[in-house]
Amino acid sequence: MIARFATASPVTALDLPLPDPDALAHTARLSRLIHEQIAAAGGAIAFSRFMELALYAPGLGYYSAGASKFGGEGDFVTAPELGPIFAACTAQALAPALQQIGPQARLLELGGGTGAFAEVALKRMLELDALPDRYAILEPSAQLRERQRERLMQRLAPPLFELVEWLDGPFGDEWEGVVFANEVIDALPTPRFGIRDGEVYEEHVTSDGERFARELRPADSFLANAVGHIERGLERRFADGYRSEVLPQLPYWIQAVSGGLRRGALLFADYGYARGEFYAPERDDGTLRAYYRHRVHGEPLLWPGLQDITASVDFTALAEAGVAAGFDLAGYCSQASFLLGNGLDGVLKRIESIADPVEKQRRLNEVKKLTLPSEMGERFQVMGLQKDVELGVAFMVGDLSHRL
Repeated sequence: MIARFATASPVTALDLPLPDPDALAHTARLSRLIHEQIAAAGGAIAFSRFMELALYAPGLGYYSAGASKFGGEGDFVTAPELGPIFAACTAQALAPALQQIGPQARLLELGGGTGAFAEVALKRMLELDALPDRYAILEPSAQLRERQRERLMQRLAPPLFELVEWLDGPFGDEWEGVVFANEVIDALPTPRFGIRDGEVYEEHVTSDGERFARELRPADSFLANAVGHIERGLERRFADGYRSEVLPQLPYWIQAVSGGLRRGALLFADYGYARGEFYAPERDDGTLRAYYRHRVHGEPLLWPGLQDITASVDFTALAEAGVAAGFDLAGYCSQASFLLGNGLDGVLKRIESIADPVEKQRRLNEVKKLTLPSEMGERFQVMGLQKDVELGVAFMVGDLSHRL
């Protein structure tokens, strides 16, 4: 459930390095499963179902199997994997909400990656006297759970490690605290829609038994109504031929992950846009893309199970879903503004005092990756939602809520 930051320019599938024989055998097994499901469904499945199988099919999907996904040997780099700065600043942003709640506060992280975020965040929260009573990680991948456990056991002092637990689902009881997700929503299986003769169609995946293809079929009322809602918000109709993504299930997902949260905050970091930018007329094929070995390309049907599939986040939809679930919007800004407003100045001062020139340059490079507009600084956004706590101070720099 982790999204990604490719370190190379977009490429075509023909430019991609060929998988090794074991990887090809793995994708062949998953492809057979998907071909069988398409046949059982009468010749086509919704693209969102294909994406779900490609990413999460038990034992075979991209996030369910054991292949490396992060860092130089993987397919992408996330902000926490670059170094400690992102997690330290985020912990500082969350600390006031945790302190307001008090000793019963919990923190639920959705998708823990390698455990890098949890490691730094817990250490920083200890410094800020804002430790939660429980730090839970909701991680669907057994392989990633084990990797997180090993890392945190080795790098956290026992009293901190004892706060950490792994869950199969959101908290089932009433609770108070914070939900945090770094680049998760973009990995939710997304429906794709297309407009033909003024009508809404849904993108499906078909099969000839050997190859997959995409085609449009009439949309059901659930998807058609979701597209209509977007058009009303934009005050314009989509042109014929326009294709993009929409997550009509997002309100239900927000309600599910927040569970019985009666007081607290939700904080989401991801790449995306406010609705007017997401559905700009010139973005007429949406934001869908795939990541493979630090290369981004536009062929999501290629090599199921070996590549990540992702789409940008409509942050207006996220705000609507949060408000519908009983939260207030705390703020919305670029990742660069968020870090600047939550301790990055202090980080820069500490970097200046580093004696080792190699380590100093490494940290400066990390800051550049996180904040420069040409890197992650503007393409990644952060949104906070709150219920009976005050998280808004985290968005005092560069708030963009007016764009929503």
